[in-house]
Amino acid sequence: MDAIQNLLTRRSIRKYKPDMIPEDILNKIIEAGTYAATGMGRQSPIIIAVTNKETRDKLSRMNAAIMGTDSDPFYGAPVVLVVLADKSIGTHIYDGSLVMGNLMNAAHALGVSSCWIHRAKEEFESQEGKDILTSLGITGDYAGIGHCILGYADCDEPVPRRRKKNYVYYIK
Repeated sequence: MDAIQNLLTRRSIRKYKPDMIPEDILNKIIEAGTYAATGMGRQSPIIIAVTNKETRDKLSRMNAAIMGTDSDPFYGAPVVLVVLADKSIGTHIYDGSLVMGNLMNAAHALGVSSCWIHRAKEEFESQEGKDILTSLGITGDYAGIGHCILGYADCDEPVPRRRKKNYVYYIK
């Protein structure tokens, strides 16, 4: 798929089939995330790839509790890629955001649907979130940037909204 066309046609999907993404496709999406631009090439983000249903459901419950609901904030997606970034790097929020963008655009290019789900910051500031990091051997001070949920859409693709007026200003 043409890169520009891929950027113009990607949409956030909010209803997923339970079908798991093949490992080779998932690895390509993750690899694309690791090639996102980062401030001075410091590579402050890390990605936690969650395909284990029990852990995925635990993250869902944690996220829902922050939202004050008991619904699944991951919309049934079977894969959650959690992006965190090292707080000691001044560009960590921007770096992690670029990783999220790469993940979503790579997924679309490979026929996989995605959506950015917030509240990773609050999840991983909690003791439960910190315990997850510790269990993985992750040390340091990381900020949760977002969850990139992945799967196959169980709905029609949303129609894009019209671009707002005055989105771009030119200085010639």
